[in-house]
Amino acid sequence: MSFFELLINTLLLRPYVFVFLAASLFCAHRLVGWRRSTWFLGFASLTSFLCEYASTRTGIPFGWYNYTGSTVNQELYLSNIPFIVPISFSFLLFASYCLALFLFLPSSPSQNSERAFRWPNLVFPIEARTSWAVFGLTVLFAILIDMVIDPVALRGDRWFLGELYRYWDPGIHFGVPITNYLGWIVMGSISLALYFPMDRHLPSPSLRPDRSVTATVLLGCGLYYGVLLFNLAVTFWIGELLLGMTGLLLYLPITALFLLRLFNRPPILLAPHP
Repeated sequence: MSFFELLINTLLLRPYVFVFLAASLFCAHRLVGWRRSTWFLGFASLTSFLCEYASTRTGIPFGWYNYTGSTVNQELYLSNIPFIVPISFSFLLFASYCLALFLFLPSSPSQNSERAFRWPNLVFPIEARTSWAVFGLTVLFAILIDMVIDPVALRGDRWFLGELYRYWDPGIHFGVPITNYLGWIVMGSISLALYFPMDRHLPSPSLRPDRSVTATVLLGCGLYYGVLLFNLAVTFWIGELLLGMTGLLLYLPITALFLLRLFNRPPILLAPHP
């Protein structure tokens, strides 16, 4: 097939991936503009590809595994890596970034304090959005969502993903080795270590320093939970009840923190800055 035919086939074969990608592009543009969006998603995609390429040849950083090549003539590949893999990591990392921002960005006094319900008016200073807290929590959230995604993706032959890859030595987490999650720490940390200095270097986004970014950050959080619910739904659909319940329990404390911040009742450790 020609490149164009493979691209169309990839879109038709994996429409859900491109829906999530489009949502991340829309949200990233609203939050930081096209320039920063390109750097963020570009750094994440490139880092993901290089890590996948290295690991399928050296076992570093994810451990030993291989892509089966079962869809080589059906979708785009970059060398031996399916095209959807690096772009999927880019929107997962961005969604994780938005969830971390929602918990740690400072808030300004609400202009509608008389309302019974008001979400926090999050502002977007460079010091907060590139802080170590946001860095660490973004990486953590990316790892946690992969703990739901990777086990069900490993069972792709039982749903429409297909059998894309195999681990040489099945791991203890529903067949996924712990080295995979250590690799996600490396991959996420490299991506953010590249993006955060770029964010500090570029001119400020075209928004007022005191402008609320709550609605846009919540869109990114919605993307995060959309991906999570999609994968949990597939997990239960293929009959993996224990795996699905484990994923639900994993996200109970995170969702509780999210709701506390949403209703302006954060615990003391996540209290907004004055």
